[in-house]
Amino acid sequence: MLRSVEPWKINLISVWFGCFFTGLAISQIIPFLPLYIEHLGIRGDNALSLWSGLTFSITFVVSAAVAPLWGSLADRKGRKLMLLRASFGMGVVILLQAFVTHAWQLLLLRALMGLTSGYIPNAMALVAAQVPRERSGWALSSVATGQIGGVILGPMIGGLLADWLGLRLVFIVTAALLLISFLVTLFLIKETGYTPISKQDKMSGREVFRSLDNPRLMVCLFVTTMVIQMCNGSVNPILTLFVRELAPNAQNIAFLSGFIAALPGISALISAPRLGKLGDRIGTQRILIATMITSLVLLTAMSFVTSATQLGILRFLLGFADGAMMPAVQTLLVRHSRDNVTGRIFGYNQSFMYLGNVAGPLLGAAVSAATGYRWVFFATAMVVLLNVLLLRRFYRRPKTTLTQPVSQRESAEKTTDAASKRSASAAE
Repeated sequence: MLRSVEPWKINLISVWFGCFFTGLAISQIIPFLPLYIEHLGIRGDNALSLWSGLTFSITFVVSAAVAPLWGSLADRKGRKLMLLRASFGMGVVILLQAFVTHAWQLLLLRALMGLTSGYIPNAMALVAAQVPRERSGWALSSVATGQIGGVILGPMIGGLLADWLGLRLVFIVTAALLLISFLVTLFLIKETGYTPISKQDKMSGREVFRSLDNPRLMVCLFVTTMVIQMCNGSVNPILTLFVRELAPNAQNIAFLSGFIAALPGISALISAPRLGKLGDRIGTQRILIATMITSLVLLTAMSFVTSATQLGILRFLLGFADGAMMPAVQTLLVRHSRDNVTGRIFGYNQSFMYLGNVAGPLLGAAVSAATGYRWVFFATAMVVLLNVLLLRRFYRRPKTTLTQPVSQRESAEKTTDAASKRSASAAE
């Protein structure tokens, strides 16, 4: 039965499950990470907050530094090899975290976890290279739902497992999930049509950007990725406290805030493939700008809510925009770059994503400390506004017209056709 299915569709389904298990594995540790650090001997609120922040952030900082390296290696050695490296490496590192006895050991392993990251961006690059270009928006959006689903379910499953099995056993379960991701990648994903790039033909970072039709637009899309992640993370430090301020008499603040935090992910699952498919028809850049303007309006409205119900409704609506923004950026990256540098481009984009993961909570904490919780939403909206203006500026330029990038194979075919025509003319 599988033989009758096109190879890129089998890869798409396999990558979806790989991204789902990876998102599940990474996110299910988050809810009890401070408790685990306290279990390792860190006492006092200030010390615990400091160690929790460092332990959480260091993974993204290291990942941001090494993402371009893995992207370059993916162009040379293949994306499947990078998927195997990431799933196996992260599985081993997370397994080791179950046996640490000091907080500094956990911090070191979390840094090493950042060094072994890169499954999801390489999965996106593999799908982008194999799926038909006219369906790339739908395909990348569909893959994004796997990651979103894992991230939504991860904290809930992690909390339940921590209560049932204990903190250390959750790391072992997480490592087992990453082993499943490794096996799915090893046996089901086939990388077809890939032409390895020799070390001699490898381009420098400057040459990569020179090969692009609009390098300034590409940098703008990188910044957009960072802004999207900043928007998602800026409210994390204050969400529970803001919900408590809105519902001071609620007895289940933890559950209520967790439910409100998960709402955008639920609506994103619904919207991502549909808006991705719509973008293939009407233009992905239109979907991106429209959803960013929608998020700008909703974030501004959140600063005026008077109840937790209103906040929950607005965050649910925000998820419809969230589900389309990141896949839209990734689709535009594919359409504005060539096949031989796709891995590098996705690596750079991943670096900006990780920087957004770090900058977002810092922005939220700083603004809330200076002006109050409500201003966090307004400040985030202003960041989105600046990004929308930047995007519109570049899309008004002639070079930003969406064109289908020329792959190496298409270029060779065009060269052959041109040579044939010249030969025919000479014969006549």
